[in-house]
Amino acid sequence: MSFSHDSDSKITFNTSGGVSVTPSFDKMNLKPDLLRGIFAYGYNKPSAIQQRAIVPICKGRDVIAQAQSGTGKTSLISICALQRLDLNSRDTQVLILSPTRELAVQIRNVTSALSDYMSANIHACIGGTSTREDQQKLEQGQQIVSGTPGRVFDMIRRKAINVRNIKMLILDEADEMLSRGFKEQIYDVYRHLPPGQVVLVSATLPGEILEMTSKFMSDPIRILVKRDELTLDGIAQYFVSVEKEEWKFETVCDLFDSLTIPQSIIFCNTKKKVDWLTQKMRAQNFTVSAMHGEMPQKERDLIMQEFRSGNSRILITTDIWARGIDVSLVSLVLNYDLPLNREQYLHRIGRSGRFGRRGMAINFVKPDEASQLREIEQYYGTIISEMPINLSDLV
Repeated sequence: MSFSHDSDSKITFNTSGGVSVTPSFDKMNLKPDLLRGIFAYGYNKPSAIQQRAIVPICKGRDVIAQAQSGTGKTSLISICALQRLDLNSRDTQVLILSPTRELAVQIRNVTSALSDYMSANIHACIGGTSTREDQQKLEQGQQIVSGTPGRVFDMIRRKAINVRNIKMLILDEADEMLSRGFKEQIYDVYRHLPPGQVVLVSATLPGEILEMTSKFMSDPIRILVKRDELTLDGIAQYFVSVEKEEWKFETVCDLFDSLTIPQSIIFCNTKKKVDWLTQKMRAQNFTVSAMHGEMPQKERDLIMQEFRSGNSRILITTDIWARGIDVSLVSLVLNYDLPLNREQYLHRIGRSGRFGRRGMAINFVKPDEASQLREIEQYYGTIISEMPINLSDLV
């Protein structure tokens, strides 16, 4: 697997002065055992964001890194966290916060895989799991903790995470982390940490979020993709006009009857709609999985496993799945409901066409949503065409 995209050379970064491009992992001055882990994992060339961000982050600078979905942001985080570790100390040194449990676990898994030759201690600290077990694991000493803000703060309060030697805080999907839902929790965690390095990583960073960063970052290096280039190359985008809400179901069945696609994700805006659509599609003999935030963690883990292994071909979900989750065979994203905000559109359709593969996004649009779709087009400077009748020719 390589992160090299044909489009890499065309991406223009709105970047702080003095940031150089390092075209290969070999030249980044990484620990030899980390380098072995990177190559053993199948990465041979750093992606555009990695070529620019790894070196300054590993030098200890505060960095704001923004790049489109599917360009190796998770492994960017993992590589930098492992490089900054002092392996002689068992203390927690790097704290990584993510908005969802699945993302926190994915980062833990990638970091563990890359540390194969380093014997680092890495722990996922997430809600929905036993607090007691979490506490015991943390008290044994975990050098890297990847978690969700609520549980991490709880563990800091209980003194299970010793913050004394934490030198690096990484916020993944930073725009969501700093939006209303998590802002207080992030500040709670941040207040308990000693002064150290802060790294922000996201596919979208609206202006107001960038302004807020001045509160807790010092002279950060910015590596930003210009917004009009954030649209995902290699993802064909279509819309289907649907007169009434109740006609969407028939349309979705017709679509999956006529297409052979390895794996697809269908996004709905509410948990209730996810449950309803899952039931209706199963009644029509479609094999579908469903996932949303109200399910117990064990069940969510099983569904993720089932979908990753390819045993289930269609996943119906809420925006809990819109960010950062990689399943390489997903080639179609269907917005049964248009997302409630424009940023979310990019995160959703970024689930298809991972790592330079081709993908497709289809949006169901009711007459009163036409202006919303036009807004998304204008915001990203992209074109969403009406879906052709002979769609099977495109797949």
